[in-house]
Amino acid sequence: MPSPAPSKFTLRTALRRFRGNRRGSAAVEFALVAPWFFALLFAIIETALMFFASQVLETIAQNSARIVLTGQAQSGSVALCAVNSVSTPCTQATFKNYVCSQIPALFDCNSLYVDVQSYPNSFASVTLSNHMDASCNFDSSGMQYSPGTSSQVVVVRLFYQWPLFVTGLGYNIGCGASNKRLLVATAAFQNEPF
Repeated sequence: MPSPAPSKFTLRTALRRFRGNRRGSAAVEFALVAPWFFALLFAIIETALMFFASQVLETIAQNSARIVLTGQAQSGSVALCAVNSVSTPCTQATFKNYVCSQIPALFDCNSLYVDVQSYPNSFASVTLSNHMDASCNFDSSGMQYSPGTSSQVVVVRLFYQWPLFVTGLGYNIGCGASNKRLLVATAAFQNEPF
């Protein structure tokens, strides 16, 4: 019996063979979907890490505000506020050092700003300044340290500019064109009668 005649190579037969062959289709599909998958994954991780950092900053603000609430910062009875083992009232620098002693490796203490303001005996008198301008630039010039006296209302605020890395593909949770998001932790309270 004679051998079958070789079939002619046409575009139609080539497309039919290509369509029927399924080897490697998973790799091609993954190559098409992988960039979007990893971009979404990294965006989710960055958002979760930022929210976690915000909660850690809130905890640090509450713990640091406690020494003002109880009068320890004003009397100098906190060891970290003492200078050369002498009990003196906390200054802005020594209070920031106390706050920084509680910060885990998640934050850079040089980028942390502390603002402590006291008001008369009413929460209605509290007015908080905005430290961001219209262009989303952070202004640290108005930071104060006034822990107040007995029974005064005090607001302790911590500011940290959190760096963002996954800002491409239209995902930027920062302010404006900057690659940073301002994290703010606030504790408002009335000092104990110390």
